[in-house]
Amino acid sequence: MIKINLVREGRAVRGAGAAPGIAAVAAVGAAAPSNLNNMLVVGGLIAGIVVGGGWWFVEKSKLSDRNDQVASKTAEAARLDAIIKEVEKYQAQKDSLQRRIDLINTLKQNQKGPVKVMDRISQDLPDLVWLDHMQISGGLIQITGRGLNPNAIANFVENIKNDPLFEEPDLSSMTEVTQVPLVYNFNMQFHFSYAPKGEAGAAGTATTTGTTSTSGSASK
Repeated sequence: MIKINLVREGRAVRGAGAAPGIAAVAAVGAAAPSNLNNMLVVGGLIAGIVVGGGWWFVEKSKLSDRNDQVASKTAEAARLDAIIKEVEKYQAQKDSLQRRIDLINTLKQNQKGPVKVMDRISQDLPDLVWLDHMQISGGLIQITGRGLNPNAIANFVENIKNDPLFEEPDLSSMTEVTQVPLVYNFNMQFHFSYAPKGEAGAAGTATTTGTTSTSGSASK
């Protein structure tokens, strides 16, 4: 007779059935830390992307502001440069006009100068003295004339000396001419200024252009 121990086999079957369940639980427990690490890595990547994007946005805003400032400064510089050029153009025109005015005034002064000098010399010319030749060159007047006596010529020299437009004259020569009536030839030179001595300063500061010379006779 054959005997079979069913209790032992049943226990073995139950033991064999419990083993897969325990293995599954162990597998789930091992996979949990791996998923957590993956989540941490993904979260770190997302956080990095967010931080990088925020930094890029801030820097882009700063760059945009700087570009706007550069454009504003460039436009302001261009505007100021145009104003400076206009001012320089106006100043050049003003300087040119002033030079023309100065030239016109100088020409007028030179035109009136010899006439004024001759008028003053005519006023200073005493009786018994007359002029044969007068030359004006620069600020120097040279006179050749005659007088009936030395006193009359001395009076003329004194009048020139006291005239505010003339400097002290130099009577270079006075010679007696034997003729009837007796006369004395003289040569004299002196500097002049168109302004009175107190205003003109040093002798010879005012000058004329060219040379003016007169010949003939003048007497008082």
